[in-house]
Amino acid sequence: MPSRDNDPGFTYRRIIRFHETDAAGVVYFANILILCHEAYEASLAASGVDMRSFFGGSESLAVPVVHAAVDFRRPVRCGDEVAIALTPHPVDTTTFEISYCLRNTEQKTVATALTRHVCIDSASRQRHPFSPELSQWLRSVTPPPEDD
Repeated sequence: MPSRDNDPGFTYRRIIRFHETDAAGVVYFANILILCHEAYEASLAASGVDMRSFFGGSESLAVPVVHAAVDFRRPVRCGDEVAIALTPHPVDTTTFEISYCLRNTEQKTVATALTRHVCIDSASRQRHPFSPELSQWLRSVTPPPEDD
């Protein structure tokens, strides 16, 4: 369930399911990135991006993840609700990063993550400037710069 809370960026909430946990009863480490990508998809959809064409390959552009990192702070278990706040940061005209902060219902950070994405031409696999749709998403979700 997406929301626009008072936090910059975009926040997505959901309950952790049993199949996302490991034998110790906590979220399996790789599933944190799945949760982050789910939040990314929700933010794209909320800003009006056509998900079928964006992820379905009918676009001439692709936006693969080229780097990912996660830091774990607290365990997350089946039945826990997490709020995943994401904020994209354009790096240049072909690359952006997304910072994620996952919090529990007590507003304690359970994990932070970062993904780096590069926009490429699907056929040549060469870097390509952002599509108008992707640029619009970046503008709609990226908080304005703070005044000094």
